[in-house]
Amino acid sequence: MATIYRALLLLVGIVLTARLCACKAHGGVGVGDGFSVELIHRDSVKSPYHDPALSAHDRVLAAIRRSTARAEALAHGIVSQVVSKPFESLMVVNVGTPPTRMLAIVDTGSDLVWFKCKPHAATAPPGVVFDPFSSSTFERVPCYYDACHALTVSQCDGSYNCYYDQSYLDGSNTNGFLSTETFTFDSIPGGCARCRDYPEVRVPKIHFGCSASSNGTLILADGIVGLGPQNYSLVSQLGTRTTLGRRFSYCTVPFYSNVSSALNFGARAAVTEPGAVTAVMLPASSGSPYYTLVLQSVKIGGSTFQHSSNVLIDSGTALTILDKGLIDQMVKDISWQISLPTVQSPDKLMQLCYAVSGSLRTYIFRNRVPDVTMYFGEAAVTLKVDNLFVEVQKGFTCLAMTPVTEQMPYSILGSIAQQNMHVGYDLDKRTITFAPADCASSYTRTLSEAHDI
Repeated sequence: MATIYRALLLLVGIVLTARLCACKAHGGVGVGDGFSVELIHRDSVKSPYHDPALSAHDRVLAAIRRSTARAEALAHGIVSQVVSKPFESLMVVNVGTPPTRMLAIVDTGSDLVWFKCKPHAATAPPGVVFDPFSSSTFERVPCYYDACHALTVSQCDGSYNCYYDQSYLDGSNTNGFLSTETFTFDSIPGGCARCRDYPEVRVPKIHFGCSASSNGTLILADGIVGLGPQNYSLVSQLGTRTTLGRRFSYCTVPFYSNVSSALNFGARAAVTEPGAVTAVMLPASSGSPYYTLVLQSVKIGGSTFQHSSNVLIDSGTALTILDKGLIDQMVKDISWQISLPTVQSPDKLMQLCYAVSGSLRTYIFRNRVPDVTMYFGEAAVTLKVDNLFVEVQKGFTCLAMTPVTEQMPYSILGSIAQQNMHVGYDLDKRTITFAPADCASSYTRTLSEAHDI
């Protein structure tokens, strides 16, 4: 009996050890220290939307133009709760049992997770359609379930299945059946330094839209992974279905980098780098369905300007968009400190541009650009030269900020301002944390460590 008891204790210890470190071949609902997935920029060579004919500067200009369309949709979405889909990032989700590899748009500005399902017509690229009838874990959600009633537009079909219909401001639409399925994530190296293999993380019973049809800009994708703050987003469902909590983070590499970024969930989403600062989000009762902070003041060099406005934190918009009065003051102060001749913006898209060519002129420019610190309550987020300026043509660099307009009436902290920052969202604490980081080096280092172990 004592031998059996000791054996049981040993077995329990082995199981607990395995749960404490996510090193097993397949992660369950505990998933230990969390997991990380590759965040692929739409213009990356790993993306099916990569256009080799475009130069690096062409891709920057394209992202800036997409910013305008997305900002207009996000601003109008404050009322309508729907957004259009100009997008910047993609991630892989393996759907079903056996899994089907789907490449989906990542969107912090929406909540619904959905994928194209048969009999949806295949499109290219990437053109993958999930077959629910080949999966042993697929289930449709009955229309009398609370999950169905929580959708914006839903109804019953003849078999009492929950049918949804989602429209977006750009005219796109997707519809199909609310369903549940097992999602499997290919976890890249991260917080479990002792692990010798990096597991798949499998989470059952995730609610998603099994799309029978879609149109407009939505035909470009296998689906969309919403990372918004509402109950249907992926991060909220991971918090419900696992021990991860409702946390995620990303570390975005600069536009010119060919390295992917990382999207982290659970404990790996903790932002612990030196200089980390934390701001409190506006409550959901404020009426904003997005991640929003209150900007209280801005410091440019040695001058501080009091300013109060709500700012949406959005990784899918390249440019930073702020109140016109604040932008005008920033342009005035930054240009005064740089004290170099300005040039006209390509396509007249930007407000403050410089011809910067040659090592000496580049050195002078970069050393004259002042730091800009944005104060979100007690959290001071400092933007360096690469967060403020972007090279839009060879030898031409412009301020990556623009004023709000009637068409874009909502302030946004965009992805250029966030590059080389580790940004973490905690929906349970209602906080966003920022820390400076070398995102490209961090990503390549974790991959090399995986090969070295």
